[in-house]
This record gives sequence, C-alpha cells and structure tokens, in this order.
Amino acid sequence: MVARLSYEQLSALRRIDSPTISNAIETFNVRPRVAGYVGYDIRCMFPDLPPTLGYAVTCTVDSTTEGREGIGFNKLYELLKDAPKPAIVVMQDVGPDRVRSCHAGEVMATTMKHLGAVGILTDGGLRDAREVHAMGGFQFFCAGLVVSHGNPICVSVGDEVTISGMRVRCGDLLHGDINGVVHIPDECADKVAEAAYRIWAREEETMRQIAGSQISFSGSEIKH
Repeated sequence: MVARLSYEQLSALRRIDSPTISNAIETFNVRPRVAGYVGYDIRCMFPDLPPTLGYAVTCTVDSTTEGREGIGFNKLYELLKDAPKPAIVVMQDVGPDRVRSCHAGEVMATTMKHLGAVGILTDGGLRDAREVHAMGGFQFFCAGLVVSHGNPICVSVGDEVTISGMRVRCGDLLHGDINGVVHIPDECADKVAEAAYRIWAREEETMRQIAGSQISFSGSEIKH
C-alpha cells in the first residue's frame, strides 16, 4: 500500500471529473481497460454534488433475510472511526433479494458522516434521499432507492468486496461523480491528477480544432 496522499493531492483529484480520472489511469497501464470501475447499474443519487473522493471501508450486508442475525453495525463504525479519511463506506449486498434491499438511510448516513465518511457505495438500495442530500457533503452511489429498511444487518467488515464487477479492498482510493465510480490504483495514485490535467489540455485542443473545422484524421483517433 502506498503512502496516503497529501491534502493538496486529494484536493487536486476532487477538482477533476471521474471520466477524466479514468482516462488518466489508463495512461499508466497498470490494469486492463475494462477493470476498476462500476457499471451503469450503480447510480449517483446526488448529481449536483462535486466529485466524491475517499478511502474504502468495506462490509457485507443483508436486509432481505427475515430473522437473520449479524455482527452489528457498531463493528463497521469502529472500523470507520480508525480508517484513513476521507472515507467511503462500501457495502456489498449478500442477501437473497437485492432489488428490495436497503442498507442505510438518514440515521446511518449521519453517523457515518460524523465518523469521517463522505459517501456510501453499495450494489443494493438506500433510502431517505431527501434528508441525506440536505445534510450536504455526503453522496449516495447505489442501485436505487427503497422505501423500507427490511431486516438490515452487517455480516462482515473489512473483507474484499465486489460492487458491480469492481473489486474493492479496505483502503482503496475511490473517485465518483454523476458518471459512476472508479478505483484509483495505488501504483499511480500520486500521479493521476497531473496526468488528468494533461488530458484536459489535449482535449481542449481537440475541441478547438473541431470548433474551427480543422480536424485531421491522419493522427490519433478521436475518441470520447
């Protein structure tokens, strides 16, 4: 695990949109291009908020098994309290009915924010969207919203989890916005912002050429 990024490095990453972060990561060739990000089954609930950046705190959860007992959410809060900040709580659903699952709402989100979290990422459901949005500075990335919490339990904390095909370990650096969530690899985390700014500069030049009808198809292929 690389050293935690400085305040200045984290601030630089927060100023960049997630697709540009993803493009920047590709330049380091540290993983396949189809790895390290969630699919479109994970939605950003508060798209008006700026990009969310934080170190993962992982757990597995179940809210759709009637009568099931777990280890208690205090175990998760203890892990979150001692985790690097800012943190993103990553909750993998392991119940039998994911589309009806609900793993957090206003009370849990408020508790997590008090302990240094800036958002939740889950492949299940969340609720109390209006109230959590009003808190400010806390993002929901989830499969959707569900009205009832069912029987919410925490099954395990600190394990590697998988959210929409993206493997996440405790301490992984995650970046997300309206477009989705991407994992910033340790190998290049301290260089991604600089690479992203270079990409912005190239894209600005490409857009200038398009606007001026000066497109040349003899060089690099134009992609989104």
